[in-house]
Amino acid sequence: MDKRTMGRHRRITQPPRTTLATRAVLAAGVLVPTIASAGSAHAATPQAAICTSDRPELADKLSEDINSALEGSAATTAISLHDRTTNTTCTLDADRHFDSASTVKVTVLSTLLWDAQKDNRALTQEEKDHATAMITESDNDATTALWKQLGADKINGFLQAAGMTNTTLDSEGHWGLTQITANDEEKLLQLVTHTNPVLSDDSRAYILKLTAEVIPSQRWGTPAGAPSDAQVHVKNGWLERATNGWRVHSLGAFTGGDHDYTITVLSQDNATMDDGIANIEGIARAVHENLNAPVSSAQS
Repeated sequence: MDKRTMGRHRRITQPPRTTLATRAVLAAGVLVPTIASAGSAHAATPQAAICTSDRPELADKLSEDINSALEGSAATTAISLHDRTTNTTCTLDADRHFDSASTVKVTVLSTLLWDAQKDNRALTQEEKDHATAMITESDNDATTALWKQLGADKINGFLQAAGMTNTTLDSEGHWGLTQITANDEEKLLQLVTHTNPVLSDDSRAYILKLTAEVIPSQRWGTPAGAPSDAQVHVKNGWLERATNGWRVHSLGAFTGGDHDYTITVLSQDNATMDDGIANIEGIARAVHENLNAPVSSAQS
C-alpha cells in the first residue's frame, strides 16, 4: 500500500512525501475507493504511554519522554515496545485497530515461510524474488502475487499460530486494509527476533535479513536515533484515505551487541505523510535515547 497511482504502477524507490490531489490507493493490486474506514474521522482523546521495567527509573523516564514527544501531535497513535535486556515494555492504545498498509508484508512473508516449513521445503526462486521485492522495496505487485498464492486460510492459520488474534483480514481481500494492532505487531516482532515453535531459526534469519536490507529511502520511522552499533530491521507502511487522513506506521527491531528490543508505532489522522513520519521519529528517538543511556543518566 506504499504507492499511490493514477495508472499502471511499478516498484517504488521513494515514498510519497507530500499529499497528492488524487484520492486513490492500491491494495491487493486493485484500486481501493477511499471510503470511510472503521473508527472516528477525528483523532482520539490523547492518552498517556505507560511503561514498566525491571528498572523503575527507566520506565518513568521513558513514559515522560514518549509523552513529551507526542505533545502537539494531532495524530491518533498506538505504541507497543519491548526491551528484553531490561524487561521494559511501553504501551499506548496498543489494541486500537488501524489499516495495515504495507506493514502487513511482514505477516505475508512470515506466512509464506511458516507454510513452507510445514511441507519441509525451500522457497522457490520466484518466491524469493517476490519476498525480496516486497520487503526491501515495498513492491505491491510482489505482495499481491504472494497474497493470492497463500490465500486467506493460510494467512489466518499463521495469525492463529502466532497468537495475533486481534488481526483481521479485509473482507474483500485488500491486503493493505488488514486490521492490525500495535500489540499484535509486537507479537510478530518477538517471533521474528527470538527462537519459538512457530517460525524456525532459518525462517527468522531470512526475515531479519530482508528487513535489514530495506532501501535507504524507506528506512525512516523507528530507526531514527538508533545507536550506530545496532543492527536495524524495519518495515514501514503509509496510506492516505478519505477519512482519518494519512496512516503512517513503522515496525522496528534492533539487535546485535547489547541491543535486543522492538518498537511498533502505528498512527492515523496525520495531515501529511511527513507529519506521520515526524511523529514516529520523535517517539523513536526518545526510546533509543533512554534504552541506550548509561544507568546513571537514566536515574537522573
